[in-house]
This record gives sequence, C-alpha cells and structure tokens, in this order.
Amino acid sequence: MNLEVVQLDKSFSGKKAVESITLSVESGKIHGLLGSNGAGKTTFMKLLSGIYRPDDGCVYFSGAPIYGNTEIKSQVMFISDHPYFLNGKTLLSMAEFYRAVYPRWSSTRFSQLAHHFGLDLHQPLSQFSKGMKRQATFVLAYSSRPKVLLLDEPFDGLDPIIRRQVKDIMMQDITNHGMMVIISSHNLREMEDICDSISMMHEGKLLFHSNLNEVRGTHFKLQIAFDVLPTESFFKDVDVVHHEIRGRVVTCIVKGDRYDIERKITKYRPLMYDILPLSLEEIFAYEMGERGYAISDITIE
Repeated sequence: MNLEVVQLDKSFSGKKAVESITLSVESGKIHGLLGSNGAGKTTFMKLLSGIYRPDDGCVYFSGAPIYGNTEIKSQVMFISDHPYFLNGKTLLSMAEFYRAVYPRWSSTRFSQLAHHFGLDLHQPLSQFSKGMKRQATFVLAYSSRPKVLLLDEPFDGLDPIIRRQVKDIMMQDITNHGMMVIISSHNLREMEDICDSISMMHEGKLLFHSNLNEVRGTHFKLQIAFDVLPTESFFKDVDVVHHEIRGRVVTCIVKGDRYDIERKITKYRPLMYDILPLSLEEIFAYEMGERGYAISDITIE
C-alpha cells in the first residue's frame, strides 16, 4: 500500500503554499520531509492527512483519496508540532475519544504504554509539561495503530532517553505491521539516522525526492592537493557546486557519478585526492545555497 501524491496544489490568499507536488511513499518505510522555513512542509503534511482540501491534485492511500474519506482518514494519524488536546481532558478521556475515531484502537496498548511512560491517566493534560504532552500524544498515536503516521517536528521537548524509546516503538510498528511514517524535521542528523528516503521542499515546490542512499551516492566532498593549482576550467569540467582553496589544497562540493568524477580528477594529475560522502546537513545547505537560500554574514552594532 503506497501513499500517492499527484500534482498537489494549495494556496492561501492567492499565494502558493504547495505547488504541483507529485511523489510516492511505500508502506513500511520512513520518509523525511526537509525544507527551508516557510517552504510549505506543514501545509503539505495537512494535505497528506486530509485536514486541508487541495485546490488541485489529490492524495491517495491504497488507491483511494484521503480527503473527505472517513474510512481512509481513520488509518492516517497526524501529529503536529504543537500537541493539541480537547479542553479540560485527561489522558484517559482523550483515549475514549480516540477509540471512537480510530477503529484499530488497542486498549491493551494504551494501558501498556501509559504505564511504561509513567503518565497520570486522571490529571488534566493542560497540567502536563511540554515533554509529557508530547509523550501523551505518542501514546495516543501508537494506541490508534495507524497505517500512516505523519509527524511534524515530532521529538521536540523529549529528553534523549524518552526520544529513543519513542523511536524504538515506531520502528517496531514499521517492522511488524508495515506502518508508513513521514517526518518533517529540522534535525537533519536524526533524520539521516532513521529515514529510508527524503524529499526537499523550497517555496512550496518539491526540489527532489529520492532514496537516501542514492542521494548520498550523488553528492560528494573532494579534497584535492595539487602541485600547481588548476584553472577555472577544472571547476567547470568537474561540475563543482562550491569550492574553497587553502594553499595548494582545493575542497570541492560536487554532484554526479563517483567514477565519472574520479576519471575527470585524474586528468589533472593531482598529488593526491580523497572523495568523501556528504552528511544530510551538508547536502541540505548546498542544495539550498544553489537556490539563493544560504548563510550570509552579518555584523551588528
């Protein structure tokens, strides 16, 4: 069962928040949604969950549209970056609400998870700390046993121990029950550890959508030592995205096939060279930099 997005559009007050996005995500996988601030990621997640109605295009799960489809929406869970609970409710009363909405609800799971995280079933959720509210949200989500779990900055406020436990439970549901997870987060180091594939958004558009290993296999950092520094033709020939020169050592960022890159480098007879994979954070920085979204220096008084 796949999640299929076809030519999705959404505007607010005449401004495009999501523009012509098409992609596919498989069940049993974790997909990371990356992007600049204001890129449209949260809007996109709300379209995926059926909260927003698309202006154009459609989101399908298992071949059926999600928006306006109660049966399909009951299999999709969206956790926003700000946990929301009904006014005055306790965890136990919220569990009753979720049980009525999600047909795959497991009371056994709920009891087990609430006990595991040490959450008070009868205390008003408004009195919970930020981290406890986040834990309560995950307890309700995992007890609902969704087939698609959409997470917007999901681990904010969780300490490292709880964060690890929450992710471990998520991995169990992916492995044992084929749950699909789509995560939007700015914590790229964490995303790199858990995602199978990624998409990158900027200004409402999808820049690319790829398997994470494929992305790593096409973005490289080169460190090259020369006896005599090369001319500008070298950087053009090797398709260098960005470069720095220190003495006779050139550090480059390139995109392309590793073997083709090596073939081009050796033509210039370097003293030595090393080809290193880029981290997801570095890939994000250079992809954004190519589109004018880059770090600029500022001096304040």
